Amino acid sequence: MKCIQCGTDNNLKDRVANQGRCKNCNHRFAFEPTSMNSKTRFTDQFFVNLINNISANNTLYFTPKQFFYLLENKLAKKDIKTAAGGIMGLGFIFIVAGFFFLTTDIGWLLIGVGAVLFVIGGQQSQKPLKSPRSLLINQSMTEAWLQRWRQANPAPEKLLQQPREQFTPATIESDVTAYSFDRLVVCDSAEIAQMLIANNFHFDNNCAVLSITGYPQSIFATTMQMLRNNPDLQVYGLHDCNPSGMELVHQLQTDTKWFAQSNVVIVDVGLLPRQIMAAKRNMLVQVSEESAKAAKALPTEIRQKLLANELAWLESGNFVELESFTPLGLIKILNRSLAKSRELGSEGGDLILVGDTDTYSDRDNYFYVVDSFG
Repeated sequence: MKCIQCGTDNNLKDRVANQGRCKNCNHRFAFEPTSMNSKTRFTDQFFVNLINNISANNTLYFTPKQFFYLLENKLAKKDIKTAAGGIMGLGFIFIVAGFFFLTTDIGWLLIGVGAVLFVIGGQQSQKPLKSPRSLLINQSMTEAWLQRWRQANPAPEKLLQQPREQFTPATIESDVTAYSFDRLVVCDSAEIAQMLIANNFHFDNNCAVLSITGYPQSIFATTMQMLRNNPDLQVYGLHDCNPSGMELVHQLQTDTKWFAQSNVVIVDVGLLPRQIMAAKRNMLVQVSEESAKAAKALPTEIRQKLLANELAWLESGNFVELESFTPLGLIKILNRSLAKSRELGSEGGDLILVGDTDTYSDRDNYFYVVDSFG
């Protein structure tokens, strides 16, 4: 195992002899793979690569849960490849054994079985992580590993702390409220809103960012006052693909704290079940009984805006969280969705008007962005 400080290779004997430190520079190893579970075994370099990956080489902030999900995905892929390698290895043994009995029926049978195992192993190694599955790790394990990392190395610079929900109101100049933003992104969690703000998404897009819970509280009331000054404001709902997320846009439409009795354009950019089902890339789909019960209890006005297969998917307990995407991936997707929605008046398949105008006459400015999160 190589030292991340000086690059010296230290075998197990070296690491034991030096009490878990590099034999060359004395830097402490945070992890000892031989003492870890085979399914969750990794090295210091693996952890470094993970931090660099999620932070886009230390340029983007990320949440603790985003880090947890990336670690889970990497370990799951490694576990699948290990299992697939075992199947392919067994297939190779069968094929070799078959050649020793090539002149008999058994020989051809062994070759046939071996070939099948080899193909199955190859298919397993390429299988996308899109079907619902159990997680290999949990957030407590991730936090424990981060603590071990901090004992030997500096803390990841771009790792965000949990957002605080209570602030002393900020002092804001009175004339600021005369200005406004062209767009507003409303997230269904303070964590996602905090991540977008920390990465200057609001500056780059002239776009206010708030959470449905009112984060950040210190400027929430002032920001809403500024937004209501813009008659051409467009609002974007960004949420988890779960029953609670399906209700976010409805809350924006009907809550007096938001845009009840308003003609503001509201665009649902996802996550939506149709986006998950259409995605070609790997997707961490989870399933729980709690989510299934919540889906079956969704109000009628929410259910009417979902396709039959979307409701079936949710009622089976499936869900996907936004934090399972890296900051870079999520920002790219959101940028693309905002760009597509600027052509609200154009014809085509990018946007779908939701609701019957006879039934929802006060809410006919509600759109889905039909965009893939894959």
